[in-house]
Amino acid sequence: MTVTGSEATSMRDALCASVNEAMIGERVTVCGWVAKRREHGEHLAFVDVRDRSGVLQAVVEGSVDVRSEYVVRVTGTVSRRPEGTVNVRLATGQVELSDCVVEVLSAAEPPPFQLDDRASIDEQVRLRFRFLDLRRDAMQRNLRLRASVNRALRRAMDDQDFCEVETPLLWAPTPEGAREFVVPSRLHDGEFYVLPQSPQIAKQLLMVGGFDRYYQIARCLRDEDLRADRQFEFTQLDIEASFVSQEDIMGFVSRAVLDAAEVATGERPTTIDTMTWAEALEHYGTDKPDLRFAMTLQDLSAAFAGTSVKAFAAPTVKAIRVTDGASFARSRLDQLTEQAKSLGAKGLAWFRVTADGLDSPLDRFLSDEERLAIRNVDGAGEGDLVLVVADEHDLACRVLGALRVAIGAPPVSEGPHRYLWVTEFPMFEGVDDDGNLMAAHHPFTMPHPDDLDLIETDPLHVRSQAYDLVLNGWELGSGSVRIHRADIQSRIFTALGITDEEAASRFGFLLGAFKYGAPPHAGFAFGIDRLVAIFAGEENIREVIAYPKTQSGADLMTGAPKAIGERQLRELHLRLAPKGS
Repeated sequence: MTVTGSEATSMRDALCASVNEAMIGERVTVCGWVAKRREHGEHLAFVDVRDRSGVLQAVVEGSVDVRSEYVVRVTGTVSRRPEGTVNVRLATGQVELSDCVVEVLSAAEPPPFQLDDRASIDEQVRLRFRFLDLRRDAMQRNLRLRASVNRALRRAMDDQDFCEVETPLLWAPTPEGAREFVVPSRLHDGEFYVLPQSPQIAKQLLMVGGFDRYYQIARCLRDEDLRADRQFEFTQLDIEASFVSQEDIMGFVSRAVLDAAEVATGERPTTIDTMTWAEALEHYGTDKPDLRFAMTLQDLSAAFAGTSVKAFAAPTVKAIRVTDGASFARSRLDQLTEQAKSLGAKGLAWFRVTADGLDSPLDRFLSDEERLAIRNVDGAGEGDLVLVVADEHDLACRVLGALRVAIGAPPVSEGPHRYLWVTEFPMFEGVDDDGNLMAAHHPFTMPHPDDLDLIETDPLHVRSQAYDLVLNGWELGSGSVRIHRADIQSRIFTALGITDEEAASRFGFLLGAFKYGAPPHAGFAFGIDRLVAIFAGEENIREVIAYPKTQSGADLMTGAPKAIGERQLRELHLRLAPKGS
């Protein structure tokens, strides 16, 4: 399709990939980079021109003084390729530009690596020359996919009557658990801003301010160790709404995510499943289960209640079946055992299912009832493997859940997209060194209404109105119904060991705002980086971020972080301590 309207420029009148057979005979100008040049003798040259849309072959009479990555403007006549020269790998493979005039707009040095997806390039080199890496088809595709997802999310929120509001990037320290990036103030000696790890408090204040449906595609920053699904800087769809329930928020978010999925994949998922946190732990050993494969955890506690085998004398006995796992070598079984121990288990029992029974060092110690229970795990048959962990309930579940993922999880690029809402998370997650309860989410999460009477008497069994969205084993995001009642908030602070003075110091401006009429409200936020990475089939979110940091937090392209000069330090009222002190 010829470039028209807002895309038309004075330098080109077509995108490379838009040139097609319907344009044969037309004189067309394209602009882009030289992807490849081939000369046939002294009288004919072929130049592949690449722009954001794709590649187009240009045929030049005589030689042409261009090399890879030169920026060129090419004018030629659209012609059908001669018989036998059609390139089926290109969208423009049926046509070419002939009788071409080539204008060099910018010369280029040879790039440090090939800019095609067939080349295997060291990631450190790619990040050092990210401006070149971005020219590759994969990066162009991923970032344009990300832009399409953002558009779909905005459209979904706009259609649901949410108002987009930008919250500050220079903020006061917040009560959330992650470490924050600190920004020294030049005008206020000895005082600091922080970069927000989320707009949590700001968006709750918007609810007090009467913006009863807020959203933002928000930039957030957390000074945490990096991994495949975590960067210092990340982007999330952040929402908050007043006069709503948990189910309302889940509905708003589901609409946005399914709209984005339809844009990204061409198919709209029909539903998003829901299960409680307790169910997820019981059956999958994790609060972010990957539903693309089975291998669910089975409970053998009843069968082993009176066991004489010391290894199984524990409150909970859990097992999983590994289809065709009997073929695992002993070295693989030893590796799984070491992994289980590294996760806190005392050990891992394994049983190969054979035609005659069970093959395991522990088989001779089992009772008939115990042996039958193992053979019946999840319909196990000949050639399967059964793995068993006996321990405290949560630990046994989590260890087997981790082994389940290590053995069975398919790559990100494989299998369907299985969305899941996980609800009813615990309100508290144990106690700290001082014996105070710790909030599992944050101290403004509303307890489950059926568990309010347990806050003082049995707090570790209090459920919260918190909920996570999970996709293929990745936690996309979380949210909760917020506490808006002073009496409930006071009870939670007391349970957490937060005094009135500490509450005023840490949360004063939020609690003060609540005194002026806080509506019931709830919210959610999910990571756009993670969502797009799954859509793109990428294992690492760096592949869908234009300028990511390395695992060590460095920006190889700019050299950041860098030292700053003495003058800037003085302006910021800072003095550096000796390194290592």
